[in-house]
Amino acid sequence: MKDFTLALKWALAGTVAIAGLTGCGPADSGSGSGSSEKIQLAYITNGIDPFWDTAAAGVRDAEKEFDVECEVVMPPDGSTDQKRLLEAILARGVDGIAISPTDADNQVAMINDACRVTNVITHDSDAPDSDRICFIGMENYKAGREAGKLVKEALPEGGEIMLFVGRLEQLNSQQRRQGIIDELLDRPAQSLDNLEQDPVGKPIEGDKYTILDTRTDNFAYERAKSNAEDAISAYPNLKGMVGLFAYNAPACLEAVKGAGKVGEIQIVSFDEQDNTLQGIIDGSIHGTVSQQPYEYGYHSVRILAGLARDDKSVLPESGFLEIPIVTVKKDNVESFWKELKELQGKGKAAQDSEETEEAE
Repeated sequence: MKDFTLALKWALAGTVAIAGLTGCGPADSGSGSGSSEKIQLAYITNGIDPFWDTAAAGVRDAEKEFDVECEVVMPPDGSTDQKRLLEAILARGVDGIAISPTDADNQVAMINDACRVTNVITHDSDAPDSDRICFIGMENYKAGREAGKLVKEALPEGGEIMLFVGRLEQLNSQQRRQGIIDELLDRPAQSLDNLEQDPVGKPIEGDKYTILDTRTDNFAYERAKSNAEDAISAYPNLKGMVGLFAYNAPACLEAVKGAGKVGEIQIVSFDEQDNTLQGIIDGSIHGTVSQQPYEYGYHSVRILAGLARDDKSVLPESGFLEIPIVTVKKDNVESFWKELKELQGKGKAAQDSEETEEAE
């Protein structure tokens, strides 16, 4: 995909001159592409993962229901790649964008620039200080507390816990992490408006549980596994591992198997990778907190389609559309997985078809 940065600068200049600083949204209605009667949208993820195939299935179903076209874009290489792809989409012209920011604090200007050109919403991870119109996702702090409850079930006597995540720049990972910590230390629930975060890099001790540290891997899967292996080696009394991103728990499981400590070290996960769900069936992973990514894709398209048609009634009153979480354990994992496979298959097929059309 080409980088249309120069064209974007011209588009931004023209739109600002017309619209002024009026907040997030296009200067006028209609198809931004100028080449199709259908509304043109884009759904931008924070990386490539089967998690996003499920979200893509929601996008495709909503495309048909709301009579729009939506490109699903999966940046392979973090914030820089996400910015490049966003600029290319804006330069082509689009009626709305849903984006999962990789670095909320440092992407505010990027998102605000996009807001001057078109309707922009966030999904999965928010950028609340930007001009985005609304956020679609789970309440990540609440989900973190649910993961903490799973740890308590798996380790009722307590013990040493290590957390693993791709990156802590994302707001969702910060909120999940703090939710887990607060739950394990039996603290009262915090408000997201003033979330106090425990520092990284030193143990956080409670009466029963000690959170040793939080290890990051920047979406490098091999590093995720080596982080888990290093933790097992460095902490002989390690009792629990929590993976905050989809691939973290499977990486932890590989390390635990390699160390011969299945059952001795309990694992709790987020999301729904195949290895995670199989681990729940086998008893090597206690449970996972699912975000229902299908709903992210579906509602992103629904809301953007409505906004493109000047229908403000599609917006959630609070600016936040909360997607309920699903806790998956041994008693419901098989039914959950069956439905998930159907959604992922549909989303993957649609994404492959889109990529083939672009190549041609």
